[in-house]
Amino acid sequence: MSETVRDVVRGDDCTVDADATVGYGAFDEPTRIGDGATIRAGSIVYGDVTIGDGFATGHDVLVREGTTIGDDVLVGTKTVIDGETTIGDDVSLQTNVYVPTRTTIGSNVFVGPGAVLTNDEYPVRTDDGLEGPTIEDGASIGANATLLPGVTVGENAFVAAGAVVTTDVPADSLAVGTPATVQELPEPLEGANQLA
Repeated sequence: MSETVRDVVRGDDCTVDADATVGYGAFDEPTRIGDGATIRAGSIVYGDVTIGDGFATGHDVLVREGTTIGDDVLVGTKTVIDGETTIGDDVSLQTNVYVPTRTTIGSNVFVGPGAVLTNDEYPVRTDDGLEGPTIEDGASIGANATLLPGVTVGENAFVAAGAVVTTDVPADSLAVGTPATVQELPEPLEGANQLA
């Protein structure tokens, strides 16, 4: 089966594998993809998505409408970005990450495999609106961590693997445990990520 291309504005040197769908759905705005993108088989990118240069996916990635993604972003296999989300430059979302609607991810951010971000404080119990987390520039989220709705992970902060973040994590600090508690950032974790 060949790739499906609908309303798409594509930069130079893009590769879209067979069985990938780009520009899915009927939207007023086309899918816009910068130079040098690689979209692998099984991935679906909706219409009304804007992606910068150097974008790459693993297999079976989903990027929903209303999403804006910066330059040099990696979206790992089976990761879901559920729309109305903003992602900065030099971001690495590893395998099986879930990014819900109305999430903001800054630049130079790492999100480890299996991390789950949430946006509904009382799922199916109330209709209080959706608010995803905010992950500020330079932050790192460990494997299988969970971020609850509306929390902010501050600049250069580090969330340990398996942590459940229920409150904001200040800049340059470490969140660890269930529920996560904030600690001083150990010396080996100080400084910015080296994704760029």
